[in-house]
Amino acid sequence: MSEFFGPWSDNGEVLEETVEEETITTTTTKKTSRRVPKSSTTKTTTMTTPAKLFGRELSSYDEVDVDELLAKLTQEELNMLAKEVDPDDNFLPPSQRNNYDCEKDPTGPLNRKKLIEHINKQALETPDRPEIKPYVAGVIRGKKWIPPPQPQKMQDAEEQISIDLGDEYEAALDSASQEEIIDLAAILGFHSMMNQDQYHASLLNKGQPVGLGWDGITKATKQKIFPMDPPNDTDPDDTVKRVEQNDQKLTDLNWNNIKNISDEKFERLFEALKTNTHLEVLSLVNVGLNDRTAQLLADALQANSALRVVNVETNFISPQGVVLLVKSLLTTNSVEEFRASNQRSQVLGNKIEMEITALVEQNPTLLRLGLHLEYSDARHRVASHLQRNIDRIRKDLTLRLQFRFFNNLPKGARSQ
Repeated sequence: MSEFFGPWSDNGEVLEETVEEETITTTTTKKTSRRVPKSSTTKTTTMTTPAKLFGRELSSYDEVDVDELLAKLTQEELNMLAKEVDPDDNFLPPSQRNNYDCEKDPTGPLNRKKLIEHINKQALETPDRPEIKPYVAGVIRGKKWIPPPQPQKMQDAEEQISIDLGDEYEAALDSASQEEIIDLAAILGFHSMMNQDQYHASLLNKGQPVGLGWDGITKATKQKIFPMDPPNDTDPDDTVKRVEQNDQKLTDLNWNNIKNISDEKFERLFEALKTNTHLEVLSLVNVGLNDRTAQLLADALQANSALRVVNVETNFISPQGVVLLVKSLLTTNSVEEFRASNQRSQVLGNKIEMEITALVEQNPTLLRLGLHLEYSDARHRVASHLQRNIDRIRKDLTLRLQFRFFNNLPKGARSQ
């Protein structure tokens, strides 16, 4: 099959196009069928009419000067043209999107209060339209709407399915009370047939609430009032002195939610941590840490080998500061749990998360990490590495216990 399409001419007419095609005609009889090739040449002439506006093609309007056309219009024609606007054009103010044009002279400045009073007065003084048939209570005016009958399939689906449960189960269900039926529905998982109080009362075997049944009114459950947490009464000055003195009894330092801690106290604390050998838990949640104090904490973590848990959540540390803290854990490899979520920047970014992931994969002692990682690759790699650390520590502990148990056995039992 060969096709040739002629080009367009310069004057807009379409030349003839010649199509040569070979068709195959199939002749079918009752017993046999044969294929008879037949060739034909068809000449087709296609005529298309270009789009026109006022008898002229659209391309002829490309070089028209709009300002010159507007200058030739009269005032009436300009007003008619201004009224033809698009009501959905967001580039025009609402006052210019309608065809209403008030030609009255303004009577004075706008007084919104008087305008509303005038509108309300007009609404009250305007008489209501008389009804053709007056309203009478209990009497239907006009034709009553009757819903169309449901299809037969829907009627069959809504019919109740009769199940033969046997005489024993039928008798048990017929004699069961409403509370027992509700308990049975809760056991079977029919949550839509009861409210939350009935469901939990059935599971906990507390007895159904009084006044609630199948037709009872579902009321909102009264919220439980929990007492507020007491304020943190830790004395920062006293704890800093105990850390500086390397107090053996001070193993957990908690400054959570203490306001207005000065940078001087943070400097003293982090400087004392470099030589402290007894503090194991450091919790500084919501104390106003920033990048400057985070740098001091990172320096302290590089020198301290006694800390096991570090919590600096809900502060103002930047993502670069978080990376600095995670990197500082690689020096001593003593911290097992590190938490630094809910900082100034909620989203760390792909680059920061990959840096944190690479640092965590180099840490052999970290078991728990409290950070919100947005990308699944980082989350998966961090979780896999932390699980490997936990498995390795578990295996080491098991071997140590077995070795200690073996050493405590008598010499005769060891040979066996």
